Amino acid sequence: MKDFHYSMEITADPAEVFAALTNPFQIEAWSGFPAEMKAEEGFLFSLWDGDICGMNLKVLPGRLLVQEWFFGETEHPSIVTLRLKKAGDKTRVELEHVNIPDDVHDEITRGWKEYYLAAVKGMLEMY
Repeated sequence: MKDFHYSMEITADPAEVFAALTNPFQIEAWSGFPAEMKAEEGFLFSLWDGDICGMNLKVLPGRLLVQEWFFGETEHPSIVTLRLKKAGDKTRVELEHVNIPDDVHDEITRGWKEYYLAAVKGMLEMY
């Protein structure tokens, strides 16, 4: 199991970034796939046609999203924490993903950088 830490600034308000991470219509717009998501604690979500599944553990709109991502049978839960912080006219997104299974670590970290957060940034900054 490995951990991953990453941060990115997005030219948008924290509420807009949070909506892009939790609104299924916006997720579909930046990912290109249907999404099952609600900004509710305990909600079981599915993204990328089920390639990413999990549960929202803590939801503080515009500030914090904590999720457990399901990877089958693992000794420790894989937890994603996304903290959103206002930074001038931007939002600093601080990502922490812990307990990533070794066999998918490279794929997951590349996905976070290239397909997940970069896609959110691209969608929000094109307007």
